[in-house]
Amino acid sequence: MKTDKSKLFPRIDPTVIRLYDGEAPGSEDWDWREKESRDNILQMPAVYDVAVPTLTYYGADEEATDGTAVIIAPGGGFQYLSFESEGTAVAQWLNSKGIAVFVLKYRLMRSSTQDPIQEVLPKLADPETFARITESIRRMAVADGKKAVQYVRGNASRYKLDPARIGFMGFSAGGTLALGVGHASDKDARPDFLAAIYPYIGNIKQNNVREDAPPIFICVATADDLALAPQCSALYSSWINAKRPAEFHGYARGGHGFGIVDSHLPVNSWIERFYDWLQQLHKV
Repeated sequence: MKTDKSKLFPRIDPTVIRLYDGEAPGSEDWDWREKESRDNILQMPAVYDVAVPTLTYYGADEEATDGTAVIIAPGGGFQYLSFESEGTAVAQWLNSKGIAVFVLKYRLMRSSTQDPIQEVLPKLADPETFARITESIRRMAVADGKKAVQYVRGNASRYKLDPARIGFMGFSAGGTLALGVGHASDKDARPDFLAAIYPYIGNIKQNNVREDAPPIFICVATADDLALAPQCSALYSSWINAKRPAEFHGYARGGHGFGIVDSHLPVNSWIERFYDWLQQLHKV
């Protein structure tokens, strides 16, 4: 007898939530509209020109959930968002484990072409210059991340979530958000755990880890195209030096931006290792 998987894991249509009641603070005069690019240098779906920050909710099967939620910030150098490989695909995997997901579209630099990926690549060549030109948008994006945590925690009962199990996962530039939000002084805006997947550290200082910093899961490939592995190792050291819970996974191969795409490499198991870590974290 065939099992109807749709009854075991019913798909809930994604719900889009606007983060701010009015215009987002600091970008009140932005009048452009969000777009999607598929005909770009990497031939991958990319969301760009985000001026209105939103959360897209993917609910897990209520019978399988333990009340955990993860807010996901896709990467893209603050120029675009890898919304599928670092967003919706991850959400669907976590949903299958009973974890609710909110994928964040945070504010981005405005693109002057229809290929935001091609636009950002030259900017990444000089890390210091990149950090300088993205500082203002980074601050806006981190503010969007904090607002997202406040929204999810404040509406935990509505989504049948545990307000003490709200996490934040960020990829690349989205990892910048994860770290910035993790340093939030307001407890309502600070997540209960972090996942920094090949995070871009940027201008965030790692020597001042809070004494109540959230537990963190860090993952990167040694051969990261942006040479982020040493920064990730230093990030791990800063957490454990502050005597805060941390787990680090460094994979020999995988490059940058591996997301959840199957490349038949050991790095593809990172999402399973994250889930294992999360299960142990909740047993403590």
